[in-house]
Amino acid sequence: MERTVGVIARGIRTPIIKAGDDLANIIVTSILKSMEKENYSLRDRDVLGVTESLLARAQGNYVTIDQITMAINEKFDKDLVVLFPILSRNRFYSILRGIALTNKKIYLFLNYPSDEMGNNLMDKDDMDEIGINQYTDTISESEYRRLFGEKFLHPFTGIDYVELYKNSAANGNIEIYLSNDVKASLRYSKDILVANVHERHRTKQILKKSGAEKVFGLDDIMNEPNKNHGYNPEYGLLGSNKATESEIKLFPRDCDEFVNIIQKLIKEKTGKLIEVMIYGDGAFKDPRGKIWELADPVISPGYTNGLKGMPDEVKLKYIADNKLKNLDNDAAIDEAMRIIKEKRHEAGEEEKSIGTTPRQLTDLLGSLCDLVSGSGDKGTPIVLIQGYFDSFAAGK
Repeated sequence: MERTVGVIARGIRTPIIKAGDDLANIIVTSILKSMEKENYSLRDRDVLGVTESLLARAQGNYVTIDQITMAINEKFDKDLVVLFPILSRNRFYSILRGIALTNKKIYLFLNYPSDEMGNNLMDKDDMDEIGINQYTDTISESEYRRLFGEKFLHPFTGIDYVELYKNSAANGNIEIYLSNDVKASLRYSKDILVANVHERHRTKQILKKSGAEKVFGLDDIMNEPNKNHGYNPEYGLLGSNKATESEIKLFPRDCDEFVNIIQKLIKEKTGKLIEVMIYGDGAFKDPRGKIWELADPVISPGYTNGLKGMPDEVKLKYIADNKLKNLDNDAAIDEAMRIIKEKRHEAGEEEKSIGTTPRQLTDLLGSLCDLVSGSGDKGTPIVLIQGYFDSFAAGK
């Protein structure tokens, strides 16, 4: 029978997951139940996405604000700079509270006009009108208020993040500066906690070459096994989320091991070899607020072997405008299928893939999963994607 649909993504509901739950069996049971209720079946190379928070919760991968305070005190014995954190109540505010409780003087440096994710601290047109050079100028909090007023509110949350971060310290030990100059931070302390996400390695490298004495990143905090709290050996505090007023949930660990367990269980239950991945934030940019959603250090911290690499695809609309435009419908379909099946990327053949941006499979699939599951009340923390690896040539 002729195929009439391509990619299908289903959000799958699960029970509420708690620390210590047998998540692998819960996920497999939820998939099997969904198949029975919704009358569909699995196929080889289907993709199952599991949200990172589900695995982290089952692992009990939490730390408290007080434990963050102790960890910072173990790394730093003097006043310190906290450099370039993102603006987020969920992602960084709780961490900052823990840092402030050390009672050290904290020189908090914020990127401007926006953070690494695109959250603005000022109007760019106003910045240009005033004549601020974002590449060289460092602005104190008092200068910021004089130039831009008492309230610059985030367009979506309505939060004044400078005020929020300043008030995270009950004893007033946070001093805020706006800057994009990594080296400017060294005028205040030679001990630096690097808090940005995707540029952290470059930031650390610049600091070490410029005379910093102690340089650690958020990925260096809570990154070692400890029987008293959670940890993540690769990402530390990066990718964490607020759980309660006193706890944060870390990015999950042992992800590759977990996805292989799921793959094996599904194979045993259904006979189908599916691919499995853990996903966090998707990589997409809000067109109105200009906010880049990828606050996690990676989109997928773990996936099965079949998800390695990038797509190898032909740009169907390109060949439709060129090789197929003078053919009737049946001939065009046959020719399109032939070209797709052959898929030779030899010299002179590159134009067939023009416009198919080379991105990692897990980045594409993780973004799709994130959009399907959302972060609200849908109750679908796992996503089943079918037909992703099919092409138009598999249409019959």
